[in-house]
Amino acid sequence: MSQKIKELPACPVETTLTLIGDKWKVLILRDLLPGTKRFGELKKSIGSVSQKVLTAQLRDMEENGLVHREVYAEVPPRVEYSLTELGRSLKPILDSMWSWGEGYKRKYEEQSKG
Repeated sequence: MSQKIKELPACPVETTLTLIGDKWKVLILRDLLPGTKRFGELKKSIGSVSQKVLTAQLRDMEENGLVHREVYAEVPPRVEYSLTELGRSLKPILDSMWSWGEGYKRKYEEQSKG
């Protein structure tokens, strides 16, 4: 893993945010957790992200060891993305974010009704 970040923050929470603190990175993780996807599949599943931003985010995650990029020598070339073991180790964090978001949505909907 070629570590892009020169020096990691002292705080572990800040370290995690440095690696996945961007909205698009979290959505990339979410969409790669079930398995390998091609670029077009990722772009479609994530939604409103531009091709340029998605490419930059994937490259950054690859440099930090979270995503694996596999290029197949075909015509046209086929590129697939998957999570590395390190990337898959973020699953409990995403699961917690999902649970928290669900609880928040429930409370918000209850307050909106009454």
